[in-house]
Amino acid sequence: MPHFRKTLFVLIMSALVLLGFSACSAPQQDSSIPWSRPASWEGRIPGMGS
Repeated sequence: MPHFRKTLFVLIMSALVLLGFSACSAPQQDSSIPWSRPASWEGRIPGMGS
């Protein structure tokens, strides 16, 4: 009987460890660039232009 309990314990712990590792993946992104297009005012010298 103790052998059965030990085997059952090892199986349950293994299942919990595998379940824990399977939930740790990062979400997949569509693009490698995390930003949207630059705004119209970006890239200009302040006070120069309209």
